Amino acid sequence: MNAPAALRIGHSACPHDCPSTCALDVEIIEGRRIGRVRGAKDNDYTAGVICAKVARYAERIHNPNRLTQPLRRKGEKGAGDWAPIGWEDALDEIAEAFVKAEARFGAETVWPYYYAGTMGLVQRDGINRLRHEKRYSGFYGTICTNMAWTGYIAGTGRLSGSDPREMAKSDCVVLWGTNAVATQVNVMTHAIRARKERGAKIVAIDIYQNDTMKQADIALCLKPGTDGALASAVMHVLFRDGHADRAYLARYTDAPGALEAHLSTRTPQWAAAITGLSVDEIEAFATLVGTTKRTFFRLGYGFSRQRNGAVAMHAALSIPAVTGAWQHEGGGAFHSNSGIFHLDKTAIEGLELIDPSVRQLDQSRTGPVLTGDPDALKGGPPVTAMIVQNTNPVSVCPDQTLVKRGFAREDLFVAVHEQIMTDTAKMADIVLPATMFMEHDDIYKGGGHQYILFGGKLIEPPAECRTNHQVITGLARRLGLGHPGFAMSERELIDEMLQTSGWGTLPELEEKRWIDCQTPFETAHFLDGFGHADGKFHFRVDWAAVDNENYGAVGPHAAMPEFPDHWGSIEAADETHPFRLATSPARSFLNSSFNETPGSITREGRPELMIHPEDAAALGIAEGERVAVGNARGTVTVHARLFEGLKRGVVISEGIWPNSAFEDGNGINTLTGADPVAPFGGAAVHDNKCWVRKAA
Repeated sequence: MNAPAALRIGHSACPHDCPSTCALDVEIIEGRRIGRVRGAKDNDYTAGVICAKVARYAERIHNPNRLTQPLRRKGEKGAGDWAPIGWEDALDEIAEAFVKAEARFGAETVWPYYYAGTMGLVQRDGINRLRHEKRYSGFYGTICTNMAWTGYIAGTGRLSGSDPREMAKSDCVVLWGTNAVATQVNVMTHAIRARKERGAKIVAIDIYQNDTMKQADIALCLKPGTDGALASAVMHVLFRDGHADRAYLARYTDAPGALEAHLSTRTPQWAAAITGLSVDEIEAFATLVGTTKRTFFRLGYGFSRQRNGAVAMHAALSIPAVTGAWQHEGGGAFHSNSGIFHLDKTAIEGLELIDPSVRQLDQSRTGPVLTGDPDALKGGPPVTAMIVQNTNPVSVCPDQTLVKRGFAREDLFVAVHEQIMTDTAKMADIVLPATMFMEHDDIYKGGGHQYILFGGKLIEPPAECRTNHQVITGLARRLGLGHPGFAMSERELIDEMLQTSGWGTLPELEEKRWIDCQTPFETAHFLDGFGHADGKFHFRVDWAAVDNENYGAVGPHAAMPEFPDHWGSIEAADETHPFRLATSPARSFLNSSFNETPGSITREGRPELMIHPEDAAALGIAEGERVAVGNARGTVTVHARLFEGLKRGVVISEGIWPNSAFEDGNGINTLTGADPVAPFGGAAVHDNKCWVRKAA
């Protein structure tokens, strides 16, 4: 009889691009492998619950398809012809390529490229230390948060809100534009607790009947890009029916009288024609939030990923300011707590070396940047050398045809540091094998809650995998860089940041496991003043002046409405493109992470297009039939899934599948646009007009 394998429990934090940043308990088997992963029960936000894909993390970290040795391209780009190369030779070649590129075009020709494949502050952000000392081109990371954060800060003046744990103390929880069951499972934990313990109503607002809508007491399914119309009509009813808290408005907001006058024509009838909701649905929702003071608006990212997304976020956020819900525990609004942590990342990022004259290249315009668009390049030199960490732009970036064309350039040198052979890694000249989060030390902050968490190394990485920090410091040595951060370990950088930021030491954090950074009630609810200079919530917005990170206003920002409204800047359907397409998250994937694991692939099946049965019938399309979906940017072939849970004229494709999962090799972002989104850029990935027809 075999003895049971030795097992202990290690502690970590989920590093993936999700606001929940769950505290984790990890089974470690014989010190070498992990088993089951569970949410930490003693963390009162995670509350013992994590998503199924992270619970199955063993199949990802021990995936036999992981990259385990450095590779050098032999044949044409993308052909998959590789030869092993030693680590030292690989780093030598990358450094040499950077030096040659800089000698020809100047330092800005090199573009260190990264995003949120890990949210760890050392492993994600340390690449900026290399960038800043060398004065390589900046990376303006717009693809996820820009429209949402800008819209939120336009109202509140800072990026924080009611304690998200207060959802459990609410009498009504409004989940607006977030499929929390699939993307932020802890939100549902606290909302459902409110329903069980307080009889709270859960309202979900989205563009199709997803898993969150199915669990809601009230599900409002509207057309994509029309959230501002719904919010405006709700506020019209609040003023009309006496549910506006006029004392609160007078004390805490900037222009309540002008807002009321502006909304006088934004009736439920007006909004119904725009949103596809009925007048009765709009009236009932407005009455519910108007008569329920403890209403908590949990505002997601999804509805902001439209060309009018910043306006939509600000409009939805304005509702609790009209009702005065901010005054009550379990009331107000929350989107992200990213503004509360005050972490000094000078050593990690080399912030003291920043040269503001160095150009910033927009992540959402990767295709135009790499294909030589002068505006995207800010009038500077072409990008001829890159190192890519923590992201998969050939799959996730908009206008994929241009992105592929750019990465296929023979004059572009690309090194990719990755865990598996992604679509981007396939286009590299050098591929380096990367660790996963349980194989290195890092520190995390939870935008969806209020905790700083440490994730320590639990097991050894396989074969030759190295951390992001090791790669960046290895390049720094070869490039002759002298910033002190390059001589520090991950743990030393973490400890230095914590002490400089006033959060104690790393040993203290390891003992506690997390730090609760929640601000006092009066601050979280803005009862001691909103973040603007006048201390008021702003209904009236000067969009070009909103205090969110930016490099100048772009897109049609001058046309943005001054007050909450429906802004018709979306890519509207037309005679040639009668459908509106959204590329919504799949439950078993997280962007392009997990789309390589067997369990997630089995659960998701294949790329599909949800289409209303009546639309399908009009096109002669049957369930499961191959269909082509296209617009001026390209064409994608998928299988049809007839689905009644959306409006006619709307189609949904869930998940970012690898490009190879599509029969023509064109991923879903072939259809999304890379045009600048007002006011500060971003990717409007849910805002696409298209046509649909039977595939040839």
